[in-house]
Amino acid sequence: QVQLVESGGGLVQAGGSLRLSCAASGRTFSTVAVGWFRQAPGKEREFVATISAIGRVTYYADSVKGRFTISRDNAKATVYLQMNSLKPEDTANYYCAARNIGTSKKTVDYNYWGQGTQVTVSS
Repeated sequence: QVQLVESGGGLVQAGGSLRLSCAASGRTFSTVAVGWFRQAPGKEREFVATISAIGRVTYYADSVKGRFTISRDNAKATVYLQMNSLKPEDTANYYCAARNIGTSKKTVDYNYWGQGTQVTVSS
């Protein structure tokens, strides 16, 4: 089992930055891949970024590529999502998720989910 807790969300103006954190407990953190997803009201949950267990492999959604950076510190059992040049369309509830084998862009592939943190970008 892996327990995940997101933090770092908030209200920011367009063009601003936020850093989200996903703190994990339970199973050895360095053995799981982690993904960030987001869900806006009335929309499906969508992939944002993912990072492999030891951080060598990362993937991003086209909509955030070049603006967001995913990273992890396995000693602290934490994954980060640095979000720069934020746009109003980035407004959503952001979730981190973990899975036991390899990265994935699909929500159905993840076994463990956090409760989410709200990001609101004003224009």
